[in-house]
Amino acid sequence: MSLIIAGRFQTFPAAETAAQRLFENGFVEEDVTLFFVTPSGQHARFPIGGDVSTDKGASAAPKGAGKGVTIGAVVGAIIGAAIFAVFKAPLLVSVVAAGLGAYIGSLAGAMSHTKKKPGTPEQAEEPTRHSGVLVAVHVSPETYDRAATILREAGGLDIERASGRWKQGRWSDFDPLKPPQPVDQYAQPRA
Repeated sequence: MSLIIAGRFQTFPAAETAAQRLFENGFVEEDVTLFFVTPSGQHARFPIGGDVSTDKGASAAPKGAGKGVTIGAVVGAIIGAAIFAVFKAPLLVSVVAAGLGAYIGSLAGAMSHTKKKPGTPEQAEEPTRHSGVLVAVHVSPETYDRAATILREAGGLDIERASGRWKQGRWSDFDPLKPPQPVDQYAQPRA
């Protein structure tokens, strides 16, 4: 595995300027690459699109929908039976009321079992990779700090350290879904 330092930039010209500064400071073209990281959810990991098969916040929704269908159908049937008894309505009204209750119950149950907004205690948001142009530098332990400093001074955001495969002048096993591991001394609030 290779040691890699990377920084995110808002534009390609800013990333190219950072790469030029790296070259001026002794880094060779074979050890520097830049590429665009698409926004979360747009990495097309599945044939129909998207990054994950189920959103973390919605994983318990089917269980909630099942509970809601049961409760809603019972409540709907009771209301339908009451309407049938009081107003001498056709039996079809009871069936429709039970079906409508089941439908509304399934929606309410599914929604009640989805996680709350990020930042609430129930769902601690794990760090995600922001989109932008990533400048990645293949470094040694001796050039690690110098590369991180150059990227930060060039305006790099989210300076990170990674261990990965560097093949033919690029970071070959880069995973956009893997959260970045920030270099603490170069950390900057996310933009």
